Amino acid sequence: MSKILPTISFTFLIVFFVVVSCSMKNGHKEKANQQAAENYQNYCAGCHGYNLEKFEDKDWMYGDDIQNVINTITYGQEEMGMPAFQVTFSTDEISALASYVKEGIPENKEDLKPALSAKNSEESEVQKFIVDTVVSGLGVPWGLEFLPNGDLLIAERSAKLYRFTNNELQEISGLPEIMVKGQGGLLDLELHPDYENNGWIYISYSGFADDNKGEGCTNVMRAKLAGNTLIEQEEIFNGFPDTNKGQHWGCKLEFDRDGYLFFGIGDRGNRDENPQSLDNSNGKIHRINDDGSIPPDNPFIDTPNAVPSIYSYGHRNPQGTCMNPETGEIWETEHGPMGGDELNLIKPGINYGWPVISYGINYNGTKFTDITEKEGMEQPATYWVPSIAPCGTTFVKGDRYKNWKNNILVGSLRFQYLERVVLDGNKVTHHEKLMEGIGRVRNVEMSPDNYIYVAIENPGKILKLVPID
Repeated sequence: MSKILPTISFTFLIVFFVVVSCSMKNGHKEKANQQAAENYQNYCAGCHGYNLEKFEDKDWMYGDDIQNVINTITYGQEEMGMPAFQVTFSTDEISALASYVKEGIPENKEDLKPALSAKNSEESEVQKFIVDTVVSGLGVPWGLEFLPNGDLLIAERSAKLYRFTNNELQEISGLPEIMVKGQGGLLDLELHPDYENNGWIYISYSGFADDNKGEGCTNVMRAKLAGNTLIEQEEIFNGFPDTNKGQHWGCKLEFDRDGYLFFGIGDRGNRDENPQSLDNSNGKIHRINDDGSIPPDNPFIDTPNAVPSIYSYGHRNPQGTCMNPETGEIWETEHGPMGGDELNLIKPGINYGWPVISYGINYNGTKFTDITEKEGMEQPATYWVPSIAPCGTTFVKGDRYKNWKNNILVGSLRFQYLERVVLDGNKVTHHEKLMEGIGRVRNVEMSPDNYIYVAIENPGKILKLVPID
């Protein structure tokens, strides 16, 4: 008996230590998973979606093996705008984050939270409305434009152009060759102010360089519609320099009341050289005539070596351009890095500061500047920290939404809502979030009969906001 008891005690100790060890390992793993989830939400969700849904449209992380995922997080993919996180996270944190991403992708897109259904009543602080789904079955609807007969033109980033008519999507042919890469592809649409007489449609897109299919720049063309075919295509703007990077193309189009075409181009991922130099197209707001020629009063037309179409500079990635219908002034929203998204009133010849001044930091949590103000550099009308990823911006026109009239509506990609910005003159006095959780808002547009239309992506839909008196 005395020989058996020590054996039992020893066995018990072994079992006890195994249980404790497993418990500690499980606790450590659970803590690591929680930290990975937190790191993903703080550093990754803005681009990849809070439910990891954005991975559905990408080639899987440059390879399906877990080590490829780890390498991508560690070293980044600069040409696609993916920063490196090797200075931000430890090796163990990167491995945990890679596992979190790899194991968390939803198998069925339908499992993700859908957009609001038709006739779902909403109420803002000052306006009631219902949300009606007008178009579904899209991917990333980027540009929206209404033809005089009520047909809706929809530009898909995947280089597809559609006419929505009689509740049917019809594809339009005749697009130029388009570089669908990263954030690039078919971008915005705009009708000429005298479209009914001249038929010109303006299209922005990421175009291939003539001599190198691996590089491209932001281009603008105009064309006319003959049935569902684009004809008389004319490239009227070709941004430069070309690059193989897939981020920060811009490019929302807007005519002002004098018939000048405004649009922004991002810094194309080269913040150190492009935005503060006038000898290139990137990191700028441009103004051209409707045929692509240069207005003689552009601010840098007589500046040696300056790109003559430049109207303002020091921008990071402008993705919202709109005109105040009461004053004719041009406003724009642009993406900051991690924090520091901006709403700006665009003035001729002004330097908006990127990247010398900013309210943001690098995506990996490090700083690139310590100052937010500098003499000779314009302050934003408002800015967002954390970043909302603003995309698509418009003024509310007409009298349908009486309590929103002349407010600015800004789409949030990151936080999936529509933001209402209230102005007193040119001063921002109030913000309100609308339709939180609606989906990644890619664009917001006013129809000719003054209804608000909102484009959300993945799954792509066009929504109509119907006011309730």
